[in-house]
Amino acid sequence: MRALAIDLGKVRVGVAVSDELGVMAHPRPHLDGRNRRPLLAAIDKLATEEGVTVLLVGLPRELKGGEGMAARRARKFAEELGQKTGRPVELVDEWLSTREARARLHEQGLKEKELRGRVDSAAAAILLQAWLDSRARQSP
Repeated sequence: MRALAIDLGKVRVGVAVSDELGVMAHPRPHLDGRNRRPLLAAIDKLATEEGVTVLLVGLPRELKGGEGMAARRARKFAEELGQKTGRPVELVDEWLSTREARARLHEQGLKEKELRGRVDSAAAAILLQAWLDSRARQSP
């Protein structure tokens, strides 16, 4: 089973795809998040090209742990994505994934300006890797 994770942003949408064995997450170039219809089409195309069977959408929480406007946006997007692609869509907690991605990229020596184009897909990869790891722990 191959999975594709999405870190939904208003401007950039990070994406990552699992390998064929479902063990490792690999970031892909971010997508333009400013227009919903082309975004949905781009994700559908990527999922088809990569042989993806399940889509994951990051569900952001507020610092107090509740759901706000961003979470409602993610839920609506997940519903539209499922309708567009015909694939199952799961909402996955993305608690602090962007912050972790930013820290990891800084550790690799990237400067703040270089981070902009990579942090969203790095966050999607962190989200996907956590999902893959949890599935591996649940397997007998």
